[in-house]
Amino acid sequence: MIERFDHFMARANAAYYAARDPFADFVTAPEISQVFGEIIGGWARIAWEMMGAPRDIMLVEAGPGSGVLMADALRAARVMPGFHRALDVHLVETSEPLAALQSQALSSRGVPLTWHSHWETIPQGPVIIIANEFFDALPVAHYIYGARGWYERLIGLSPEGQLVFGLAGEPSGEIEMHAEPGTILEVGFAAREMMTKIAAHLSHVPGALLAIDYGPASFQFGASLQAVKNHRFADPLRDPGEADLTAYIDFAGLKQAAQKAGAVTYGPISQGLFLQRLGIFERAQKLSQNADAQQKQAIVHALDRLARPGPCNGERASMAELFKVLAVTSPGLSKLPGFEADCT
Repeated sequence: MIERFDHFMARANAAYYAARDPFADFVTAPEISQVFGEIIGGWARIAWEMMGAPRDIMLVEAGPGSGVLMADALRAARVMPGFHRALDVHLVETSEPLAALQSQALSSRGVPLTWHSHWETIPQGPVIIIANEFFDALPVAHYIYGARGWYERLIGLSPEGQLVFGLAGEPSGEIEMHAEPGTILEVGFAAREMMTKIAAHLSHVPGALLAIDYGPASFQFGASLQAVKNHRFADPLRDPGEADLTAYIDFAGLKQAAQKAGAVTYGPISQGLFLQRLGIFERAQKLSQNADAQQKQAIVHALDRLARPGPCNGERASMAELFKVLAVTSPGLSKLPGFEADCT
């Protein structure tokens, strides 16, 4: 058995999300604090107003997880009844277990709900798209620079029958850049393809995408692949389908793909800066007014993880710095909230 690594990663993650509860293995920002989803909901409302407050607007979430983010966003949407009435919610989800969780979380929110297994079935029309920790689960390809160019990393079987990494016998013609021998290049072809589809959609209809994920703001060599199981790092080749395989987002590649498809990009900026500009500390302060001592401590801890730069969880960077936020919009739409002070 010899297989491209990105094909292996796609199959492993498809099996993982089809059969497991991923929240037994990792925690995402919406589960840390309700304020995160409320901030996203407020952002979507302002985006809708800047689009001219269309009577009908699709609110799409790609990879909705447990449904908590959308539930919190819809609660914030009720602050402006006109926005809430305009909403038509669409959820792009391939996992049946997760779709069931989302239905439980959202069925009483008073908005139309439609699930899609593929982006291509999203209707045309004004749209706001939320993608929180969506792109990082899409498969990546690995290449290693050798004597005659870039050699693709493959997956095969050892003589003992164990999955192991290997290299193609001939260099790939897909990569043209040069590097030092032994340099690893990680390429998210699937993420770029998805961004191209979304951006092409936005180039023809009024709308915006808010992508929140982890990774460097600019291009870097190296492999960031990791497997997470039971909140711990695991061997990515051991027990495929039993761990979540993710990799850093190539934000530079996503921006380039979006711009080539005719959309406009803003950012990426750090998650901490984005949340601060959208008023996360002010919202948390209001929540604290009616909270007991234990609840106040939990609110402070959540803010430390989500929005305050600095060391967190030992030597690892906080989510405020590690996670970035990228906006992609249709041409002609003004800079959206959170990005006013930044260049494209």
